[in-house]
Amino acid sequence: MSNKILVEVFGAEVICASCVGMPSSIETYEWLQAALQRKYPDLAFDFQYIDIFNVENEEKENFAERIRNDEFFYPVVLVNGNVVGEGNPMLKDVYNAIEK
Repeated sequence: MSNKILVEVFGAEVICASCVGMPSSIETYEWLQAALQRKYPDLAFDFQYIDIFNVENEEKENFAERIRNDEFFYPVVLVNGNVVGEGNPMLKDVYNAIEK
């Protein structure tokens, strides 16, 4: 596979009110990096963490605004632009998106 798989995690330092007791957004981001690189050592990934309260890209800002407006629980995980998990994302769902 020649193209990198883009894995984005949108989140914030403060844990989502509905996600108390779950890993933080940064912890989810780091966990996904480790898990995906371990399971798919031959694939190239581009991992990005986007703080929903400090976005520098207009396209990402629009999505971050949707999260801030409670359309999604954060952290929100996207694989190649498609939402694959939110709040407490399931690794199986991320794997399925990568294997498509």
